Amino acid sequence: MLVTRFAPSPTGHLHLGHAWSAWQAWRRARDAGGRFLLRIEDIDTGRCRPEYEAAILDDLGWLGLEWERPVLRQSEHFARYRAALSAIRERGLAYPCFCTRADIRREIEAAAGAPHGPPDPTGGVRYPGTCRSLAPAERQARIERGDAYAWRLDTAAAMAQSGALAWQDEDAGEVTADPAPFGDVVLARKDTPTSYHLAVTLDDAWQGVTLAVRGKDLFAATHIHRLLQAVLGLPALIYCHHPLLLDAEGKRFAKRDRSLTLRTLREQGRSPAEVIAMAEGWRQG
Repeated sequence: MLVTRFAPSPTGHLHLGHAWSAWQAWRRARDAGGRFLLRIEDIDTGRCRPEYEAAILDDLGWLGLEWERPVLRQSEHFARYRAALSAIRERGLAYPCFCTRADIRREIEAAAGAPHGPPDPTGGVRYPGTCRSLAPAERQARIERGDAYAWRLDTAAAMAQSGALAWQDEDAGEVTADPAPFGDVVLARKDTPTSYHLAVTLDDAWQGVTLAVRGKDLFAATHIHRLLQAVLGLPALIYCHHPLLLDAEGKRFAKRDRSLTLRTLREQGRSPAEVIAMAEGWRQG
């Protein structure tokens, strides 16, 4: 059975691009007689707000989308993410990193140039592996001292254990997974027991998702997610990375673009059918 999902973060109101992505995932499930799920990705407890979650549910209901209950909220599953991280650590595939973003930038600059390959899929600077070679005793001493740290995936070691990997993409066909250019991505931080990469990989498997419908801005992250699936013994998905809706300057929509939020469009008297038609006719890239 086909199972799709929509997974917004409650950090603002949904905009036209969100509506487009949610509608595509819902339509694919409906047309196949499958299941459409909703997941609230609220691991960033400092930025997520209950009023935005309520608005998300209201906007999706207004669009005419129906999803299975209960809704999965990531903030209610921190224990599951901790367990997965422990399993990765027990295999020697994660290590504590004490570097700040400024530390990482300084090391890259000292190496005479920007990092080769694409940036970290989260939008940050690619990590150069500074803390990977720290002695176990030094790691433990710094943790006991209370130094802030993150847990990073040892990507090279994970690739060596998993072997060659690929995933199926509806547009690109079979894609060979190559997570090496993205470096050792963060799996969790001291104050947050999971990262986007770890949580989305676990939750897609937990919810039985078979087709991940999401924007093509997340295509690169799929290299990492496929590796994590292999490390954790989770099933591979089929992916549909759809084009993004772009503004007049060719930039993707953001939640700060109030004029194209569903709240504003509804206030203007637009109907759900008009909103979907607007999204279908909008500039895509």
